[in-house]
Amino acid sequence: MDNCIFCKIIKGEIPAHKVYEDKTTLAFLDISPVNIGHTLVIPKEHYINIYETPENIMMDMMKTVKKISHAIKKGLDADGINVAMNNEGAAGQVVFHSHIHVIPRIKNDGFGLWHGKRPYKKGEEEMAVKKITQKL
Repeated sequence: MDNCIFCKIIKGEIPAHKVYEDKTTLAFLDISPVNIGHTLVIPKEHYINIYETPENIMMDMMKTVKKISHAIKKGLDADGINVAMNNEGAAGQVVFHSHIHVIPRIKNDGFGLWHGKRPYKKGEEEMAVKKITQKL
């Protein structure tokens, strides 16, 4: 994609602080990190999100995520790691090139989790399971 910032990073047209690279993936520091070491793992081919990314490429991305997670935890002495992927604008996706965030967490860093405070109403769990499993 000509206007994709991540594709430009892959081509070397835009600089990035690369952490890791292999045949199918690239990992580099996020320019707006939650914490120091916040890394993005992307496929070298352009796919918009999880829906378009082939399973074998997602597997390659997750292998890189695991490798990067270990390195961040050990190298930066992180207390934990968040792994997240935002898909589509409603979920917070800003760059429309498939990518996974690997975020080092430090105790009391102020970065919380989603609220998760909406309990299911009667019958909603069963309805959700039915709708999801019908599409598998």
